[in-house]
Amino acid sequence: MRTARPVGLLLSATAVVLWAFGVTVLQPLTEPIGPWSERLLGNNAYWARDLRFMAIMAVAVGLVLAGRGQVRWSRWAVLLGGCWVAADVAIDRLDPVGVRATVLLAVGGCAVLGALAATLSWLEHRAPSAVERGAPSTVERGAPEAAERKTLTGAACVAGVLTLVAAGIESPTDREPELNQGALATAALLVILAVGAALAAAPARTRARVGLAAGLAVAALVGVGLVRAVAPGTRLLSEVALGAVLLTGITLLAWDWPGGRPIWRHHALAALAASLGPVAFLLVTAISTTMLLPIGAPFTALAGNIPINAADSDLLVSLCGLLSGLAMALLLARPAVNARR
Repeated sequence: MRTARPVGLLLSATAVVLWAFGVTVLQPLTEPIGPWSERLLGNNAYWARDLRFMAIMAVAVGLVLAGRGQVRWSRWAVLLGGCWVAADVAIDRLDPVGVRATVLLAVGGCAVLGALAATLSWLEHRAPSAVERGAPSTVERGAPEAAERKTLTGAACVAGVLTLVAAGIESPTDREPELNQGALATAALLVILAVGAALAAAPARTRARVGLAAGLAVAALVGVGLVRAVAPGTRLLSEVALGAVLLTGITLLAWDWPGGRPIWRHHALAALAASLGPVAFLLVTAISTTMLLPIGAPFTALAGNIPINAADSDLLVSLCGLLSGLAMALLLARPAVNARR
């Protein structure tokens, strides 16, 4: 997929802008000085932090897409994401606000992203390809290798599960108009990343797959809007439906089509996993990260923010989405027929 690099970098840069906006505009709304503060902070009080962290994850997924699933690009994408989260906590402690801070953070983040992409592209052009080394190739020229297809499909699964988290994110009051705006923007970006990564993982970019990708993107974007339209606390069924459509569509895009058509029994099993898996994994990770290994509270303390009320839990839903997405990737990121029983 020749357009993977510019599209991936463009989407990553968009995620950087969303992150900068979240730091300087959304985060102050969730702190006690904000207009909707509830002095005793409750569940999901720091929803802006989760939206920022998901934007950082979107930066990493965009880099994986830009690198077409190559190992070097994927490793640096994960490393960049981890370092960016650490930088986010430090910046959050400084409480930047205003248009100037937003522009500085967005420009600085895009500069870091551009420098890393330029370096990786330079290293990629220096390294001889498999064809130049005389190594045998079993795929058509320009098509991704098996390992790269698996990486891209896994990244699409991660973005797909994060879409559900972003679309359904709530706050203690749910009265902030910026919450809906931020959730819709983040979820829409993740939808495009998921569909783009799945299409890049396909063995060939046929007209049928491109049409399917366009239809899936439109359906998922409409689904995100419908999830946000449902009243908070009653979004479970709509989120399950959105996850089933998006993740099943990812398998239809990324997996092989022997004889020019999908193996429908495989995709039926994928649809079952896509319907039940995300909710189950999100529930398990939520329990684990609140009771067994509470990780939200240390992030709150490091950022210098007020802790959550002891009667509630400081749940990092973005981390739950990431772990659940990786779990779904283990189930669904097997695009080649000969790699599945």
